[in-house]
Amino acid sequence: MTHEDDRTLDEALSAAREAGRACVLATIVATRGSTPRKVGARMIVDPVTGLVGTVGGGCGEAEVIESAGRVLQTGAAERVRVDLTEDLLSWSPAVCGGIMDVFVERVSAGEDGPG
Repeated sequence: MTHEDDRTLDEALSAAREAGRACVLATIVATRGSTPRKVGARMIVDPVTGLVGTVGGGCGEAEVIESAGRVLQTGAAERVRVDLTEDLLSWSPAVCGGIMDVFVERVSAGEDGPG
């Protein structure tokens, strides 16, 4: 991640906080093999403004977004394992070949937020 990425994510967290709404922060916490993003990459899922940042795109990111919906409702953090290893039945040639773990946590309006 670049400093610009960090600034954009911090601005998104601040905007959600100022608007009085909770959002979700997803952070890659572990990787093995080839993955589109590495440890520390973050993404904000805001129920109003949408996504800021990325944890890799595609079906793996869709799994994280699905988790974010649950986390936003329950407040309980989740750890999502995104398996990007090739499935013999896969029609997609865009398989990276690695595995990444993404920590998905709610950031409430009253919190300063992580990192």
